[in-house]
Amino acid sequence: MGQASSQAAGAEHSAAKPIGMLVAAVGVVYGDIGTSPLYTLKEVFSGGYGVPVNHDGVLGILALIFWSLIWVVSIKYMLFVLRADNQGEGGIMALTALARRAAAGHPKLRTLLVVCGLIGAALFYGDSMITPAISVLSAIEGLGLAFEGIDHWVVPLSLVVLVALFLIQRHGTARIGILFGPIMVTWFLVLGALGVYGISQHPEVLQAINPVWGVRFFMVHTGMGIAILGAVVLALTGAEALYADMGHFGRKPIARAWFILVLPALVLNYFGQGALLLGDPEAARNPFYLLAPSWALIPLVGLSTMATVIASQAVISGAFSLTRQAIQLGYIPRMHIQHTSSAEQGQIYIGAVNWSLMVGVILLVLGFESSGALASAYGVAVTGTMLMTTILVSAVMLLLWKWPPVLAVPVLLGFLLVDGLYFAANVPKIVQGGAFPVIAGIVLFVLMTTWKRGKQLLVERLDEGGLPLPIFISSIRVQPPHRVQGTAVFLTARPDAVPHALLHNLLHNQVLHEQVVLLTVVYEDIPRVPPQRRFDVDSYGEGFFRVILHFGFTDEPDVPEALKLCHLDDLNFSPMRTTYFLSRETVIASKLEGMARWREALFAFMLKNANGNLRFFNLPLNRVIELGTQVEM
Repeated sequence: MGQASSQAAGAEHSAAKPIGMLVAAVGVVYGDIGTSPLYTLKEVFSGGYGVPVNHDGVLGILALIFWSLIWVVSIKYMLFVLRADNQGEGGIMALTALARRAAAGHPKLRTLLVVCGLIGAALFYGDSMITPAISVLSAIEGLGLAFEGIDHWVVPLSLVVLVALFLIQRHGTARIGILFGPIMVTWFLVLGALGVYGISQHPEVLQAINPVWGVRFFMVHTGMGIAILGAVVLALTGAEALYADMGHFGRKPIARAWFILVLPALVLNYFGQGALLLGDPEAARNPFYLLAPSWALIPLVGLSTMATVIASQAVISGAFSLTRQAIQLGYIPRMHIQHTSSAEQGQIYIGAVNWSLMVGVILLVLGFESSGALASAYGVAVTGTMLMTTILVSAVMLLLWKWPPVLAVPVLLGFLLVDGLYFAANVPKIVQGGAFPVIAGIVLFVLMTTWKRGKQLLVERLDEGGLPLPIFISSIRVQPPHRVQGTAVFLTARPDAVPHALLHNLLHNQVLHEQVVLLTVVYEDIPRVPPQRRFDVDSYGEGFFRVILHFGFTDEPDVPEALKLCHLDDLNFSPMRTTYFLSRETVIASKLEGMARWREALFAFMLKNANGNLRFFNLPLNRVIELGTQVEM
């Protein structure tokens, strides 16, 4: 579910037929929101909110769901958020990079927007654990309606499905991804058909299209009005995926799939479930499955399970893509990234993320044991991420696009009001079981900010004892050391100072190579950097060169491959003549001004266990020399 390169994406978009792109978008993008009918109305009427299962209660809830889908998804995401693309890429980290660029002239605002982006990213990981758990549980629970006494098998069967899903991640989704689209199209057609069947029994349910029913519900049930939004928002789970997957399909296929297939199917199904409740209030225990004829129950459970697995796969893959973006923007330690497809750059697998998510999902299933109980934890992460997205989009619209405030501000205030109400409705869930995504978000936020700040302090500490490059080169002219054949590449964060690895090598080995390259890798706030802008080269004389490689946050940082683009007569990067020198710092927590001691110790632990430059930059194993140094923080 990650992003392909712009060239591949463009070719794919132009070559693929519109119907093919639409089907593919349905398969990857809409799995999460498409499985929401499994549990939304069930949670509303059976989740302890006290909503009466009568004419006014059913129509009021359906009106809230319908107009939430229209306002939040159809208007906010389709018409506004999907336009905030970072060179075609979407998602909370891509949007954060865009907002950071928009606020370049406002340092305090820029910091605030980055914090909002990190909060949204941290909450997304919590959502990545809850979505597979609640989706698969709700699908398997349908077996309890078909077979008596099987309820105690729901949790074990759900765990089997979920563990199997995580185990196959390392093999990639390219093969099974072909099936995603047709299965999800079938799923939405079935949703619509079930909805039409239910509506035909009680057509008066269509009155819920009138927003007056929603307003009346708030007026009559003032005590539960805001609280019930905590359950209604379950119908919107997965809306963030629409934006996150824009780089994979483009805005138009995603929007067309929503308006042509997904929105009509969801609305029909919700109204069909509502019609069932009008005729049989007892069906509130599981209106989705009870809407189906008895003969269709088992096939529907099978189809639901496949749909929820697809929804889970989309969220897991999204976590991989988000992690890679966060790594290359400098907010997460480097991890080993495995590419599972030779054709699609975005098809990646990150083992540390996969196993962490699996452990979280297993704990959630064992701890909550049912989709109804787990629904109490759902919503906090979703609404928090949606609120952060709105804040970031507001900055982009006003500062980067420079939309007239008289037009933009009323719309943005409307988005913030609705998102704020949904988030406020979910705050009480924190003490009702929803603390899990909040705690996970806080932990991840602390880790990301500690890593970012720690890296900044590390560079500052190294600079304190750094030797300016011009002074060093002047000393080389006066007392030239012995030079050996070949090219030495020293990776350094600061191209204007002498790397510690170079000083250590000269001190201990008493030699320098004919060509000495000070290499700095810079990540831009854009997804991809074109080849013609990949590198900058400066010559200092005496065989010294400064090379700066530019990568986007979705580019593959293959340093040897990128250096092949440096066509200079004086430089030779042939594999057998080039040696890479790396510096590995060991951080020691101290009383020096910087971070709190516990954060310094945490950063030192993260740095020790981070994936090194050797694998991350795809350096040849037999051409790397690593030199260590200790740094007091």
